[in-house]
Amino acid sequence: MKKILAIALLLAAGLVLAHSGGTDKDGCHVDRKTGYRHCH
Repeated sequence: MKKILAIALLLAAGLVLAHSGGTDKDGCHVDRKTGYRHCH
């Protein structure tokens, strides 16, 4: 069980650190590098 929890935490941390930027009320934001808006 501890192994599964550790893997889940590592995967979640990777998603959180994927990129920076706040989201709007819809959970979306504009990627400053590409100029495209995307949602999470």
